[in-house]
Amino acid sequence: MTPPYVAGHGLLAGRVVVLTAAAGAGIGGATARRCLEEGADVLLSDAHERRLGAARAELAAEFGADRVDALPCDVTDEAQVQALYARALDRFGRFDVAVNNAGLGGTADLADMTDEQWNRVLDITLTGTMRCTRAALRHLRGQGGGVIVNNASVIGWRAQRGQAHYAAAKAGVMALTRCAALEAAAHGVRINAVSPSLAMHPHLVKVTSPELLEELTAREAFGRCAEPWEVANVIVFLASDYASYMTGEAVSVSSQHP
Repeated sequence: MTPPYVAGHGLLAGRVVVLTAAAGAGIGGATARRCLEEGADVLLSDAHERRLGAARAELAAEFGADRVDALPCDVTDEAQVQALYARALDRFGRFDVAVNNAGLGGTADLADMTDEQWNRVLDITLTGTMRCTRAALRHLRGQGGGVIVNNASVIGWRAQRGQAHYAAAKAGVMALTRCAALEAAAHGVRINAVSPSLAMHPHLVKVTSPELLEELTAREAFGRCAEPWEVANVIVFLASDYASYMTGEAVSVSSQHP
């Protein structure tokens, strides 16, 4: 049984959050809403311009247009990444939290995988996270502090057939997070990652067979997938002062057993 939705407690009051891949119904969309409920102003970004506009309109109507902004961003394009953080500074005067959620999956056995498939997943999921972490860190260290939260996955620890490219990318996100955190600590910047197992959303249903979803769900101790907002809650925790002593960590958001 899914637990009741948790009300906001002002954990991010007065802060500005920049969030990638925020236009869908998955973890990014849930995190955008959760940050607003916790009192933050939010700059949304996504590679899908139409969906991004719809997400911004919906959230602005609910939380106020002054608290929500949006800018399309393809994380494989360095100029667009730079423009995203510049927009946050122009619109809000600063930002305090960067949530790097953009990623791309896919299923292919390694022996049949093309270089194009491998490179596409790595460029978005790992290198895109690096670009966003790098750009955010350059601003935050000069600002004197802030938080970066990257979206990894338990698949970076656990093997799954057909996921060599995605697993390698997510393991890379964890390693990137740990190393960047050591560099950032002297500047008062914390960098952590969440590593979800299985969060249910419409896009997952489209790209995953019912048989595989059933198999993966059966591994979860609660007998269900996580709701995207349950992952978003952990992202908010890592972004908040409650996690003030945490950096370089990859936090599993999972009830999965081997």
